[in-house]
Amino acid sequence: MRRIFLPLLLLALTLAAPSAHAQDWARTRLDASPRHREWVSLQHGNRTLQAYVVYPEVKTKAPVVILIHEIFGLSDWAREMADELAAAGYIVIAPDLLSGFGPNHGGSSAFPDQEATVKAVSALDPETVNADLDAAADYAKTIPAANGKITVAGFCWGGSKSFAFATHRHDLAAAFVFYGTPPPDSELSKITAPVYGFYAGNDARVGATVPGTITAMKAANKKFDPITYEGAGHGFMRAGEDPTNTNPANKSAREQAFTRLTTLLQQINSAKTTATLTTPQTLKTTTTKPQITCHDPNMQMTATNSM
Repeated sequence: MRRIFLPLLLLALTLAAPSAHAQDWARTRLDASPRHREWVSLQHGNRTLQAYVVYPEVKTKAPVVILIHEIFGLSDWAREMADELAAAGYIVIAPDLLSGFGPNHGGSSAFPDQEATVKAVSALDPETVNADLDAAADYAKTIPAANGKITVAGFCWGGSKSFAFATHRHDLAAAFVFYGTPPPDSELSKITAPVYGFYAGNDARVGATVPGTITAMKAANKKFDPITYEGAGHGFMRAGEDPTNTNPANKSAREQAFTRLTTLLQQINSAKTTATLTTPQTLKTTTTKPQITCHDPNMQMTATNSM
């Protein structure tokens, strides 16, 4: 019996280890960053929002990117992504939208496991989310090192919220939507900023919404510029830098998408953008089986990978 039990125990521990430490690589990179990082408390109404702020090492005032985390909360990867954008020259504000909703009134880090975090993020009230993002954008205007230009970038669930925030906030310079679903067509006429989409070829759940969004945004005379990265799976911005990733298309898509994002940010910072509509593009990478890693609670899908 002991001969059978010991191998099974070792196997269980081996399988559990990646789940428990799936983002150690992100934490290690973050710990090695030379950039100034701080937590700030933002008040609106009776609510206190915790936000993670990272500053670039630049001589001049910089634009602000409001980063909206995945359905997995403000994880180590989300903070590492904020640091990487700061390395590119931008002040990044990453609000923890689970602030106060965790055990003992904690935030993302207070939840015991991924399932509990996903459930809590899925239950967030859209109006509260927009109010939290407003608080982050309002704070951006008070930062002495900021130049007044504000954009929003969201991933997975956060991608959907980035699109929705563009219908609500009218002083944004741009909205970046990473594999997120759009708001209702009736809301699109409220958008005043260009919207740039980043989608995965192996993500039919979200990808199926893109053609209709193109049509609806064109009808509303709004700029929507989507690119699809062939072979990549949902969540490629995180999966593409995860050392355990087995899909080379995720890495390629991640690199191309980050270059596109920073190039667009540079263009937005240096010149006014126009409302010209563009043709959607599809970029080829290495095609492998789809890797679905996170989801939008408004559409059916199961999160299969751990943080």
